[in-house]
Amino acid sequence: MVASQHHGGQYWRLFREETSWYNEMLLSVVLPGDWWRSLPHLVQSWLRNCIGVYLMYFSIGFIWCFVIYHWKQHAYVPKDSIPAVEAMKKQILVASVSMPFYTVLPTVYEYMIESGWTHCFFHITDVGWPMYLVYLALYLIFVECGMYWVHRELHHIKPLYKHLHAVHHVYNKENTLSPFAGLASHPVDGILLAMPHVVAPFLFPTHFRTNIALLFMEAMWTANIHDCIHGKVWPVMGAGYHTIHHTTYRHNYGHYTIWMDYLFGTLQKPEDIFKED
Repeated sequence: MVASQHHGGQYWRLFREETSWYNEMLLSVVLPGDWWRSLPHLVQSWLRNCIGVYLMYFSIGFIWCFVIYHWKQHAYVPKDSIPAVEAMKKQILVASVSMPFYTVLPTVYEYMIESGWTHCFFHITDVGWPMYLVYLALYLIFVECGMYWVHRELHHIKPLYKHLHAVHHVYNKENTLSPFAGLASHPVDGILLAMPHVVAPFLFPTHFRTNIALLFMEAMWTANIHDCIHGKVWPVMGAGYHTIHHTTYRHNYGHYTIWMDYLFGTLQKPEDIFKED
């Protein structure tokens, strides 16, 4: 049963109080005055999500680029693979236009949780630590499977690729990929890829804070897999694998791990490319 059926209105009010606290915590710091307090709760939540994603995108992107392109210059990325500043500016522009649209999804999603439509639970003690870990594993497996198939179909269904996913795949060489490329996509493309995060709590119990954290950690993960640095941490689908995806278009559709590509025959290992070279 969904949260409201299990516990009643008092329980799902905890979710609204939580998101109201998120709004207060961020908006009161970054926005001047109190004008935003008169906005509807849904609009406040969208504004908070939007500002939060911008802050994460730019802080992670600039710190990551400073470390790998300047501070540790050439230690991780060969000189001829460092993207041009102009390429990164274009990625930033595409991402900046798309982010207000991306954040509509978590905003509407939070509203559905607050309304008691999902299987989200508020306290880990509501289910206990063993079941929390079971549900978390189910969540991650579902997200991995879902994102693999959404990503794969965005390539294989030609109209979807042409009108949506191709925006992201203009970055198809090492010297055009950077941490800023992660969110540089058509907004509908980004929303489709994030949908498994949103669908999962409708299928099985999901811890609210964990779910929200993982959804927004996508900003960090997408920066990581677009930096072209092969971390060699098995079975993680790191940047070495994802760089191959951007150059072959037919391999490594997975998100966190290589398992789905291994199971469905679309895995291409970086080590195999190095052997060919």
